[in-house]
Amino acid sequence: MAESTVWWVLAGAAVALELFVGAIYLLMFAVGLACAALAAHAGASVVVQILTAALVGGACAVVWHFKRPGQDREPPAQANPNVNMDIGETVMISAWNADGTADVHYRGAHWTAIHRAGVSPTPGAHRVAELVGNRLLVDKA
Repeated sequence: MAESTVWWVLAGAAVALELFVGAIYLLMFAVGLACAALAAHAGASVVVQILTAALVGGACAVVWHFKRPGQDREPPAQANPNVNMDIGETVMISAWNADGTADVHYRGAHWTAIHRAGVSPTPGAHRVAELVGNRLLVDKA
């Protein structure tokens, strides 16, 4: 059996194993094995083929680790509009209380709104940025 055939079989086995296990890094390893097969087709020595498999597979794994999709972390649940339908909604605040809270009527209920630290509260339209317990953390709209 030709050396390149062995590399192609190993690459196919790595892909098949990834389908069963779900470890995406096995695909990176399969890319390295496929590159070793190409090196075998080009007539490289066994040592060069092994080094090609290791270096290309390892480089692919490192690149995937640092550039993989979904690495951008979503905001925590209390500030994530995909989890909480109130995030991004607008509320009208007519007046702020002395303690830095405001009473707002939102979605048919009375809520307590708070502002971010260091921001001077002003009446008017505000956007819900986050839920802190049962309070709406709002930013000026």
